[in-house]
Amino acid sequence: MSLGRHGLFIAKCVLRAAAAILAGATLLAEVHEVGPGKTYEAIGQAPWAALQPGDTVLIHWRPEPYREKWVICRRGTEDAPITVRGVPGPDGQLPVVSGDQALTSPLLNFWNEARGVIKIGGANAPADLMPAYIVVENLEIGSARPGYKFTGREGVPLPYAMNAAAIYVEKAEHLTIRNCVLRDSGNGLFIGSSGAATTRGVLVEGNYIFDNGNQDSMYEHNSYTEALDIVFQFNRYGRLREGALGNNLKDRSAGLAVRYNWIEGGNRQLDLVDAGAAPILSSPRYRAAHVYGNILIEPPGEGNRQIVHYGGDSGSVDNYRKGTLYFYHNTVVSTRTDRTTLFRLSTNQERCDARNNIVYASAGGKTLSLVDSSGRLGLSHNWTKPGWVATFGTLEGAIEDDGTGIAG
Repeated sequence: MSLGRHGLFIAKCVLRAAAAILAGATLLAEVHEVGPGKTYEAIGQAPWAALQPGDTVLIHWRPEPYREKWVICRRGTEDAPITVRGVPGPDGQLPVVSGDQALTSPLLNFWNEARGVIKIGGANAPADLMPAYIVVENLEIGSARPGYKFTGREGVPLPYAMNAAAIYVEKAEHLTIRNCVLRDSGNGLFIGSSGAATTRGVLVEGNYIFDNGNQDSMYEHNSYTEALDIVFQFNRYGRLREGALGNNLKDRSAGLAVRYNWIEGGNRQLDLVDAGAAPILSSPRYRAAHVYGNILIEPPGEGNRQIVHYGGDSGSVDNYRKGTLYFYHNTVVSTRTDRTTLFRLSTNQERCDARNNIVYASAGGKTLSLVDSSGRLGLSHNWTKPGWVATFGTLEGAIEDDGTGIAG
């Protein structure tokens, strides 16, 4: 059936109207500037409760830190995300947002104030919703842990929770955290999920995350995440806070990719364990994790001798990952003077496909074991020092070596 000239004319008018509406939406997007001599002197004065798709909040560097806390509970769109961006100083210094003696804006009302400096998640004001298409970039954020205090929206000084984070994500969809420094907090980055509010579509890119954790505690980490589809790429993970016993990158996600990162120290460099949120447990992507192109550094005297843990730690074995860890093109360097274990696979239903990796133990090949005891490990085209052992204990799983490894 042909539209005819009249029909084509109407179709063109509709398309032009749609294009005009989209262009108008883009034109309505606003830039809100925070900093000395800008529209808003304080971060809390920015219109956080009224941000619209395409809006950008620019936080300009100043010599002293911003001591403020706030919530992001708004929705952008795929084509027009809401962006919170630091504007560096004259020598490239990122604006610093400190949780120490920080003030929660009285214009905002949200729960779990003690959990972080920046919260992305639910609130009463602005009205509660699932935050979506949010970008946070170019900020140094920290000092959220016991020992520091903040003043809540009601004007009362309060302590931070043990598991407070520089960025605390309660729930979000399509979130990007890029080129930030996250430090001196219980968790540098915390991302949570629940059945009703599953965080999904997260990109953690180009950040420097270090100096987090609590002394003598194993429950806080440089980053601690549970989401549906999450990518860590091009980040530098440094040492945890002195005396902290947590892991470096701890994750409970489905659809996980850890690629091209520098990860140094921690109880384990990677602790990839079981989820608690039902939508994540039921996802087919829960059964595969991809770890490739990373540099993993184990310094001497670090806590656990294991580099990577894959499976679970809750004790609910039915919820363990029971899939395949694809571990390839990584460089692992251990300078421990005692023993190093490359993988802990929680049960014999966890498998690791390890290929094209370099694994260097400075103390010698005989100080390196490939697994703790359980699991199925496949080896192909890896480089190690000669003399490595399958395990320092009793091998309960299996190692499948295709004979293509190189010892040198």
